[in-house]
Amino acid sequence: MSELRQTALELLAITDPKTKVERVKKLFDDCHQGSIELDVSADLNAIGLDLPGRPQKPELVPPLTVPKRKMDTLEGRLSLLHSLAHIEFNAMNLALDAIWRFADMPKQYYVDWLKVAKEEAYHFSLIEAHLQSAGVAYGDFPAHNSLWEMVERTTDAVIARMALVPRTMEARGLDAVPAIRDRFKQIKDYQVVEILEIILRDEVGHVFIGNQWFNFLCAKENLSPIKAYKDLARAYCAPILRGPFNLEARKQAGFTAEELSLLGT
Repeated sequence: MSELRQTALELLAITDPKTKVERVKKLFDDCHQGSIELDVSADLNAIGLDLPGRPQKPELVPPLTVPKRKMDTLEGRLSLLHSLAHIEFNAMNLALDAIWRFADMPKQYYVDWLKVAKEEAYHFSLIEAHLQSAGVAYGDFPAHNSLWEMVERTTDAVIARMALVPRTMEARGLDAVPAIRDRFKQIKDYQVVEILEIILRDEVGHVFIGNQWFNFLCAKENLSPIKAYKDLARAYCAPILRGPFNLEARKQAGFTAEELSLLGT
């Protein structure tokens, strides 16, 4: 019988997006059918693996050099959707990384992040199918790597990972996706609107999972979540959060009233 964390590591190394999406879904199904084991204490390593597995394209460039995405052209809209596909592909990878890398967490932690991986894989497949229907594919536009760079910075501590990836980097999607959705709604592209509403709904849940486990780790170490977050953001050079913020979505995702009042400070 396969083991969940070891399999997650193997899936993380897969370079072909379609294969990775299919294998993530199978891993999720196997887990929920009870046909896979979980060894929370296994000492795994990624020696010899090139992580994360990704295709040769898209070309990764600094964020400021990514071309502007103008909604008034088809190419601009496709480039914007491509950037979202890239985020979802990276988010699938980061969920797999959270499973294999961090040992000795409660079983529910691994179950939660497998659910995130499965949903991010689904999001990626939705956007990729839409891109292909327009004659382009994932990899046809350049992209940046900011999300994965924060994943790499937080390999040494699960509390840093929970603080700075789901509840910092991914939470920005809660702020950004509604505006993008509304722009597609204005041009009556309701297929994209539906995709973005699925993504927004699920991302609230993903950030909620990050909040739950961050707060669990703070309680375990008798830390103030607000002070711990500030200390970790400073230590790991997290980006400064800038509005506008989707306060309602962030509240649904588990941020406290006090945390929301401190946004951007």
